[in-house]
Amino acid sequence: MPRLRRLTTIAVDDPDDPRLADYRALRDADLPDAFIAEGALVVRQLFRSPHPVRSLLVTPRKLAALEADVPPDVPVYVASRPLLKAVVGFDLHRGAVAAADRPRAADPAAVAAAAPSLLVVEDVSDAENMGSLFRNAAAFGVGAVLLSPTCCDPLYRRAVRVSMGQVLHVPFATLSPWPSGLDDVVGAAGFTTVALTPSVDAVDLDALVAGDGGGVPSRLAVLVGAEGAGLTDGALASASVRVRIAIRDDVDSINVATAAAIAFHRLVHAG
Repeated sequence: MPRLRRLTTIAVDDPDDPRLADYRALRDADLPDAFIAEGALVVRQLFRSPHPVRSLLVTPRKLAALEADVPPDVPVYVASRPLLKAVVGFDLHRGAVAAADRPRAADPAAVAAAAPSLLVVEDVSDAENMGSLFRNAAAFGVGAVLLSPTCCDPLYRRAVRVSMGQVLHVPFATLSPWPSGLDDVVGAAGFTTVALTPSVDAVDLDALVAGDGGGVPSRLAVLVGAEGAGLTDGALASASVRVRIAIRDDVDSINVATAAAIAFHRLVHAG
C-alpha cells in the first residue's frame, strides 16, 4: 500500500503572523492580487484548477482530510479554530481556506472564440447569484461566461464558495464596452444571443425548442440580467431572440440562476 506523502506544515499561534496576510479580515474587501477558496470541497477544486496556490490555512482536522490533495510546495499553515476566527474575522466553520494568485483579465474575444456555448451576464451584483450561475454553467456544459463591467467579481470569496469551485474551471472575461460588445464580440464569434426575459411578447422557451422562432441555434449565447431590473433595453436590442420561461401568472419572475439552469437544460447539450 503506497504511503501518503508528507507535507511540510507550519504551526501558527499568532493571528498577526505576517504570513497570514492574505486571510486577514476577509469580510472587509476583495484582495487586489489574490482570491480565496473556502471549505474543503472548494479548496480541492482550487488544487485541481490552473490557478497557482499561494498557501493553505487549516485546522488539524481539515488538514487530515486534505493532506493527500495538497500540491507540492504549497505552504500549509495549521491553526486552531479560535485562531482562524481571529485571523479571518468570523467563525470559519469549514476549517479550511486557501489563497491563490488572481489571474490576469482575459480577452473576451479569445474566450468567446474558444467556447462552444456562452453565458452572458448583465449587471448581476449578488455574489451568491453569480456563484450559482457559474455552478449551473459548469453542470450543463456551457463553455464560458462573459460579464458586463457592472457585474460583481466572480472570484469574490462567497461567489467562489457558492459555485462549489466551478468558477475556477469555467473561463470568463469582462465584456467592454457594454452593450455594444455583444455585437462586436459575441455576434462576431458566430453566436446567436438568446435573451431570457419575463416579457409576455417573448418567444416561449418550449416553443423555441419545438422549432418556433427559428429553433434552437447551433452556437448559442444565453443572456441574463440582474434580479428585479432584468436586462436593459440596450442588451435586449442586441439579442437575436427574446425567450420567456412559462410560469404562473401570479408570480413575477424566478431567480436568475434558476432561469439560466432551465434554459441550459433545454438549449445547451451538457458536455
